[in-house]
Amino acid sequence: MIADGVRAIWCREFQRDDIAPDDDFFALGGQSLIMTKIQGAYIEELGVEVPMDQMFLNPTVASISAYIESHR
Repeated sequence: MIADGVRAIWCREFQRDDIAPDDDFFALGGQSLIMTKIQGAYIEELGVEVPMDQMFLNPTVASISAYIESHR
């Protein structure tokens, strides 16, 4: 399931285990370096490239997972 993969990536990059589907990237302390690492992980682990603008428009695990599923 895409959402599980996205959540695992976020948990690793934010170094925390308690990220929920509706947690906001920016509220978690997300910034450009973390975003770049997450983008790379999406490519390597999920096989999908997510444009930077979509990461801003879909700042939660749930919303970016839905975006990825609709563009696979």
